[in-house]
Amino acid sequence: MGFTIGGIRGTKEPRSGVRGTKDVRGTKRTGAPDETGTTGATGATEAGAEARVPRAAKEARAVKEAKEPRSGSRRRCRSTAEECTAVAEYTGLWGWAVVPGARAQDGHCSCGRADCAAPGAHPLDFAPEIAAGATLDEVTEAWSQVPGASVMLPVGRAFDVIEVAEAAGRRALVRLERMGLPLGPVTATPDGRTHFFVAPGAAAELPQLLYRMGWDDTGLDLHGLGPGAHITAPPSDRAGLGPVRWLRSPDPESVTGPPHARLLLGTLAYVAHRSPA
Repeated sequence: MGFTIGGIRGTKEPRSGVRGTKDVRGTKRTGAPDETGTTGATGATEAGAEARVPRAAKEARAVKEAKEPRSGSRRRCRSTAEECTAVAEYTGLWGWAVVPGARAQDGHCSCGRADCAAPGAHPLDFAPEIAAGATLDEVTEAWSQVPGASVMLPVGRAFDVIEVAEAAGRRALVRLERMGLPLGPVTATPDGRTHFFVAPGAAAELPQLLYRMGWDDTGLDLHGLGPGAHITAPPSDRAGLGPVRWLRSPDPESVTGPPHARLLLGTLAYVAHRSPA
């Protein structure tokens, strides 16, 4: 077809009849080897082999992985600054030792034992205790080895614990505060228990104290926790059920001199006796 511009006649070059084609060289075909040289069929074979690994071997591997420090653990500890700060408060401000504890998820314990008797509610056997007096830097360094661990406190050193049902504990706490009696820290657990911090030695004295008060044969839901026991501390999760909470937070006076059990026991026993089972 001709055309004229400024008196000069020219011709328009026809378009090529060849249509553009889509480059499909980058398309990966099903079953083709990937960058590692394996194919989909090989991956399926490996998956089948993994499924045949004995259960005991899997559990042993889980325990080994839990004990070995993982890369990036420092970053994970910084991401759980609340836990590190809480641990440093317990060790540095209140003078309590802290033990890293196991976590539970979907009924499985992070300790790696399939037959764990208390999933998410016991110390990690391989994790060292963080001593009372440890600074925030020392806590951060130690916690980077066990990122995600729960915060547990050893009982029987700075304090013992009297444990009652949560409903009874809450009512008793109100009574004790109204009476103006000295009180230590008090926590509530997600499994419905209340922990009253009292002076060391209370667990050993409890049977005799209850006998003297006439509460020794009433089947009270009231127990003493002493040396060898550990409790989960706020803000950690216990047994996968939820976080432990403070009903009465620590303060300098109650931490340095927790009350003697005999001062609280009469009210605790009375309320526990009158509370429905």
